[in-house]
Amino acid sequence: MYKTILIDLDDTLWATQQNNKEAIHELYHSEGWSSGYASFDDFWQQYYPNNEELWRLYRHGAITKHELTLRRFTQPLVGFRSYSEDEILELNKHFLHLSSHKTGLIDGAIELLKYLKTLYQVVIISNGFIEVQHCKLEVSGLAPYIDQVVLSEQIGVSKPYKEIFDYALSKTHTRRDEAIMVGDSWDADIQGAQNAKLPSIWFNPSNLPMPQEELRYPVQVATHLSDIPSQLWR
Repeated sequence: MYKTILIDLDDTLWATQQNNKEAIHELYHSEGWSSGYASFDDFWQQYYPNNEELWRLYRHGAITKHELTLRRFTQPLVGFRSYSEDEILELNKHFLHLSSHKTGLIDGAIELLKYLKTLYQVVIISNGFIEVQHCKLEVSGLAPYIDQVVLSEQIGVSKPYKEIFDYALSKTHTRRDEAIMVGDSWDADIQGAQNAKLPSIWFNPSNLPMPQEELRYPVQVATHLSDIPSQLWR
């Protein structure tokens, strides 16, 4: 039986895309970005994939947090709105405040954590920024069900690199055969678990095809968070 559940926060428990979209929508109107786009949806179609790609680069160490912060706003606004670096940093601070106080959760998140809390040590393992992750947990009501939080920014290495998983196991006094990783990102969570020699559960609500790559450690698939409890018994 497992002792420790390592679980991702963003888009596994906390509805990141929904909450961030609401925050960006507020900025879109307050900053007057509608002058450069026909609609908010048009803006979002530029912002979202750009932001996703920047996060991919960040977790693989190709860009810094500072570069991510600047480029996620400047790139979609090229050609019609120019901000100074200081203005972008203030804009980002406002965005992080707005988004981290949103309370949207993935369906079944509280129910899953209530169940897990009775049987396991529950550990958040996240690449998210220090200044918002704890706020998200508190404001959304997830915090009471979490035993430990491991953030990549605090230890200097991101998922999918094995060192962040090794750190989490050491911090929680968990043997490798006593832990399993749960997360929605194949690249960060599942590949990270493979790198750390851990079994995993891929939370895949969109029913995406499983990447065709060699898997050395078990991967189960859950399309709803309610699938997960039964997958933890082995």
